[in-house]
Amino acid sequence: MSHPRGRPKDGALPLGGTARSDKGAQLSSDAHHEVVVRRLGQVDFQETWQAMQDFNCTRTEETTDEIWLLEHPPTFTLGLAGKTEHLLRDVGVPLVKTDRGGQITYHGPGQLIAYLLLDLNRRRLSVRELVRRLEQAAISLLSEYGIAAQRLQGAPGVYVAGAKIAALGLRIRRGCSSHGLALNVDMDLSPYAVINPCGYPGMPVTQMRDLVPESDLVGVSARLLAQLRTHLGEDHE
Repeated sequence: MSHPRGRPKDGALPLGGTARSDKGAQLSSDAHHEVVVRRLGQVDFQETWQAMQDFNCTRTEETTDEIWLLEHPPTFTLGLAGKTEHLLRDVGVPLVKTDRGGQITYHGPGQLIAYLLLDLNRRRLSVRELVRRLEQAAISLLSEYGIAAQRLQGAPGVYVAGAKIAALGLRIRRGCSSHGLALNVDMDLSPYAVINPCGYPGMPVTQMRDLVPESDLVGVSARLLAQLRTHLGEDHE
């Protein structure tokens, strides 16, 4: 069955799966900082990527920013300047070359993804500041679960005792962002063994469920959204 592509409307993305829109959600009281939140369930990577491209190609200065919360079926993705040599062997998981920054990573069920379709000029955000705030949102979320996470110099993302727990990759076009943050919550980590995660040979990875057994995707999703509202809001220092 084919799925029509295009910009999401009325709370449903044409990607298959179930979507819910929270149109009243806001990052601040300023009308220019409103955001539509879409909970999409598990959706195909390539169709979601196409939908992000369509959204940003058709948006105007008045288009409301959006955050899409979702999961993907098993998929390796490679950044714009990524090297295929970082896929060490074929295990039957599709590899998709994308337009985001960064090297290779893995997406699969149980990983929470937040795609951010933001007008950075309107929010007065630089790319570096957006990266910093996304990392901090994840660090603050993990702290709520008693997990001490930190940044790693020269390696974007979020780490726990040197193991990567959240990956970050963005595409900025005409001052607007796409792609975003992927947080390992409760997933099969074995596919990471056949890649150099984010281009780093031997980089260990971890997930919330291994650190806090009661972690669940629904609860983590709600808390991540709250942290994104806090750290992307206009008044955030």
